[in-house]
Amino acid sequence: MQQRVKYLLVDDNPQNLVSLSALLAGENVEVITAGSGVEALEQLLVHEVAVALLDVQMPEMDGFQLAELMRGTERTRLIPIIFLTAGNHEEARTFKGYEVGAVDILYKPVNPFILQSKLRTFLELHRQRQQLAAELADRTEALHLNEQFVAMVGHDLRSPLTAILMSASVLVRQPDTMQVARLADTIQQSGQRMARMIEDILDLARLRLGGGFKLALRQLDLHRLAETLIEEQHAAAGGTTITLKVEGDPVGVWDEGRLSQALSNLLLNARQHGQAGQPVSLEIDGRHAASVRIEVQNQGAIPEALLPDLFNPFKSGTLQHARQGNLGLGLFIVQQVVKAHGGMVTVISAAGRTCFRLELPRRTRAVV
Repeated sequence: MQQRVKYLLVDDNPQNLVSLSALLAGENVEVITAGSGVEALEQLLVHEVAVALLDVQMPEMDGFQLAELMRGTERTRLIPIIFLTAGNHEEARTFKGYEVGAVDILYKPVNPFILQSKLRTFLELHRQRQQLAAELADRTEALHLNEQFVAMVGHDLRSPLTAILMSASVLVRQPDTMQVARLADTIQQSGQRMARMIEDILDLARLRLGGGFKLALRQLDLHRLAETLIEEQHAAAGGTTITLKVEGDPVGVWDEGRLSQALSNLLLNARQHGQAGQPVSLEIDGRHAASVRIEVQNQGAIPEALLPDLFNPFKSGTLQHARQGNLGLGLFIVQQVVKAHGGMVTVISAAGRTCFRLELPRRTRAVV
């Protein structure tokens, strides 16, 4: 459905306002009326209009003076102006109208077909201008995100790379086998961090250039997958306990690799940003025939101001203070994985507790 556009109609004669408003109004058009130049300026402060139709002969401020004020203001200087006048067809008046910035001058009584034809042209130009402005805003935002991305990659890859180089330097001179084992573990963990970052970068490129994830759908038991992921997380959880609760049938047709990635990101996020020492819970509810619900919960609330941008790449703000080897893409990738499966992800954060909820359709079509 097309966005409604607005016309500004200015005339000191109430009857003209009524009749022309009825002529101009349409399904996607809203007519804003003003009975004087001052009232028109007030309306222009509030409304964005596609075209202004101004009566020339008005008391206090005539149409020419109003047009000059509009052209002298940044907000209104590009609005097309059509003068409507009942005066004589004088060359001086016509020249004056174009001199103050009119795109056309129509004499009363106005031919409705001519007026509608001209307005359709300006309406199309207005919509094209809006589309170009929206595209410019999108590209500006994309450029800003790319700049943030480069900065984050440079900063976050530097730390594990420095650890690898320093550890390798010590290994060259280190005969102590215990020290060698510790340094080798540091190298391995740093390498894993860098691998996760690189995988996130590749996923972002796949999403932006390829239009989404390509899923390899197979029959999958979420209970089994969850047990494997929790075992992996416990190996590096640093004392954080992850509990598992499963109800109903947890089997469906999904992409095991992508769901594993999404759930790992959620569990890692819950561990990093939950209250230290407090358990994280993973619950799978398979009691519904058409879908399965997955919830990851932790102690600790997310600031309300961050919630609107929580799933946007690089915009999770202060949540990144505690990040460990990620680029701020984890929750964005979770959302995209769930969307690719035809599901949805939501977050509820209140009363000192945060819950990420995934709704996944079972994909009852044939297994591929």
